Amino acid sequence: MMRKFIFLTAFTTLLFVCASSMKAQKNADNKTRKVLYFNPEVDPDIEEIKEPTNTAFFSAVSDNLSERKNRMLKTEIQVSFDSIDKQTISDYCINNDADFAVVPKVKYFKVGIGKYVFSNQVIVSMKLFDAGGNLLTESDYDTYKKNMRLLGSTTNSVKIGTHGAIKGILKQLRKVKPSETGF
Repeated sequence: MMRKFIFLTAFTTLLFVCASSMKAQKNADNKTRKVLYFNPEVDPDIEEIKEPTNTAFFSAVSDNLSERKNRMLKTEIQVSFDSIDKQTISDYCINNDADFAVVPKVKYFKVGIGKYVFSNQVIVSMKLFDAGGNLLTESDYDTYKKNMRLLGSTTNSVKIGTHGAIKGILKQLRKVKPSETGF
């Protein structure tokens, strides 16, 4: 009787230890990633459209990240999309304890003859960097070519473009080994 009790106690302890180990491994795999987002570069560079663009962009990002186990960090700094300094990205990631950084750009289509006549169509482009400042992937989403949107608000176009660009980045990251990106 005593042997059965000792055996059951040891067996139960072993199961508990194994279950705890598996749960710890699962939690390590599902680590919350911190993603630092810079303000998007807006093209054309007109001050009146920057704030509404930023608001729509970050609204779409926060909606998208709420579905995942990622935490959004926002910086009010705008980094040039075409000339990105690796050290700058690395410094911002280290100072904000971020695992990744995203540098976005929102380009509005200009239509008509006037200087300030714009279409509600946009191209949202994003570049994803690791904490070391290395480019992992980039993606863009053209709301006109992808959705054939002719009507609708500019805010919705920015949101749709942002969701599309994030999906493009995630699709490309699936092609890369998860151990290389950790995303």
